[in-house]
Amino acid sequence: MKQITTLTHEDAQKALEVIKAEILKRGKAAVITVADAHGELIALLRLDGTAYTCIQIATNKAYTAARERRPSRNIGLKSRDPQTAFDIAYFGDPKMVGWGGGLPVELNGEIIGAVGVSGLPEMEDVEMAQLGIAAILK
Repeated sequence: MKQITTLTHEDAQKALEVIKAEILKRGKAAVITVADAHGELIALLRLDGTAYTCIQIATNKAYTAARERRPSRNIGLKSRDPQTAFDIAYFGDPKMVGWGGGLPVELNGEIIGAVGVSGLPEMEDVEMAQLGIAAILK
């Protein structure tokens, strides 16, 4: 029997707090999500002023990163990395997204969850997700 290591609510809170502080410091707004090893939502925070559409996008970014075991940005656009990207239209899962901002959390070579951020420019979403992962693994 294989045991699955996954993020906890406490881990999610660490990520939310660090990302929230940085986004507010920059005077911006976004949605922050944390998913478990299966891509299912553990925590979600929508900062005041963030568009409602960002809720589902951030959730799907974390879901994609956890399920596919790689950054959401690497999904769906063959021009980014032909070795790892694929056309999500053929995948059959409407929750999969190919936008940056969803990153898997890896511990000892195993994906234990993911962080998703939406509402900022794509590379800033990625940067915020990286901050959250660093807080979790600290």
